[in-house]
Amino acid sequence: MPEYPDVIVYLEALERHVVGQTINKIRVKGISVLKSYDPPITVLEGMAATGTRRLGKRLILTFDDDLFLVIHLMVAGRLYWRKADAKGNKNLLAAF
Repeated sequence: MPEYPDVIVYLEALERHVVGQTINKIRVKGISVLKSYDPPITVLEGMAATGTRRLGKRLILTFDDDLFLVIHLMVAGRLYWRKADAKGNKNLLAAF
């Protein structure tokens, strides 16, 4: 599991790379990755992240309409920055 300083670095990177950007499409590889079904994750498509927060070691992207995307990096989780048209990696669990 990433340590606290790693979580802060990821949070700052999300702030720089994701906040203000519109989510075009969300892909989730396995249902076990997603812990909510209502509203469906696709409700975030077309929306822009408005900010970031942290809750313990969880990373939170905030959106309008009181919507949040909570990311937990688990044991060896990583965030990768790729261009929108980049081909997916077979090991990715979710992409947006």
